[in-house]
Amino acid sequence: MRKRILLLLSVILLVITSLSAQTINIAAAADLRNLLDQVANDFKKSNPGVQVEIIYGSSGNLFQQILNQAPFDIFFSADLSYPKKLDSLNLTGNRPKLYAIGHLVLWSSTLDVSKGIDLLKNPDVKKIAIANPKVAPYGKRAMECLKYYGMETMVKEKIVEGENVSQAAQFVLTGNAEAGLIALSLALSPEMKAKGKYFLIDEKSYSKLDQAYVILKNSVTNKNVIKFTQFIESEQVRKLFAAYGFKLPNEH
Repeated sequence: MRKRILLLLSVILLVITSLSAQTINIAAAADLRNLLDQVANDFKKSNPGVQVEIIYGSSGNLFQQILNQAPFDIFFSADLSYPKKLDSLNLTGNRPKLYAIGHLVLWSSTLDVSKGIDLLKNPDVKKIAIANPKVAPYGKRAMECLKYYGMETMVKEKIVEGENVSQAAQFVLTGNAEAGLIALSLALSPEMKAKGKYFLIDEKSYSKLDQAYVILKNSVTNKNVIKFTQFIESEQVRKLFAAYGFKLPNEH
């Protein structure tokens, strides 16, 4: 009887391990919401039986979760700094690899954004949504932009921070802020395109948003993980990134 129980437990463990191997767990910067969901769906069509689970958040918070041993296979960051830190700590299976270059935009559903950044001086703008600059690369770039244009102190009391750039976008979308400095990829999502307009912020006003991914060390031999990263670099997915306003790494 004891041998039968041990055999049964072994079979159960094998099944659990097998199922686990068929799931790719991804930590992704919030500016990739919508886009990466679509990529995952397309990937699953050509790889039946493989599940893709994506957790979105600020790159800094996801980085901290990885340090705390969260079981992610791949980390898509909104800048290069966090993947580089993981690489320096010997927690990655590959060197950080650029997958896109992001852009900061001013977005509003109620105001004329054609005036550009000067719109934020308008008294009608009571609240300006940005991502938390301490953990979100887009929030950090938003503050760099305001400082570049000499508006950091002027609009300080208007700023409301989202935990990540997707939440900041939601603040503007739902009317909790009149304007927001957010990711172009979110402004080009179907919902936001239908409800507002954006103004592309001059890239000279903030540090370049080189967005990079890494495979985490324990997943470097996972065939499905490798397949997914290869899919990310396919022409099909590159076109999708371009459709969401990203510049591709080899473009100048």
